[in-house]
Amino acid sequence: MFNPSRDEARRFLIDAWRKRRAGLPATPLETLAADLAQLHPEYHALLEAGPTSVAQEWTPEDGQTNPFLHLSLHLAIAEQLQIDQPPGIRAACDALAARHGDLHAALHDILDCLGETLWRAQRDRQPPDGAAYLECIRRHL
Repeated sequence: MFNPSRDEARRFLIDAWRKRRAGLPATPLETLAADLAQLHPEYHALLEAGPTSVAQEWTPEDGQTNPFLHLSLHLAIAEQLQIDQPPGIRAACDALAARHGDLHAALHDILDCLGETLWRAQRDRQPPDGAAYLECIRRHL
């Protein structure tokens, strides 16, 4: 199983964005990562800063959102939607997108639920609860 370190995951996102900007060939996963970065112009300067941004810290206590975590959660959700795992996430996403009139807004609702699900799993030292995750998503409908 692929389990990159924090810095490897960050370098992957930076490199995917670099390839997009330079018009270089990319793997399907790099293309997806660059597509997601494209949706977040507020992160472009950070991604273009390259290696200097790898060690940067963002803390919720300071009211900051970690851009690398945000993009990584987007990637996880894209994979979940491709395989409809947990079952029903694709239909819930479609319904959210219809409600918002915007897929990206729907993805952010799902992202909030995924973040909460992962936080609870970490806090409780338990595997993520797929049913609670899906229920959280459905509450946004």
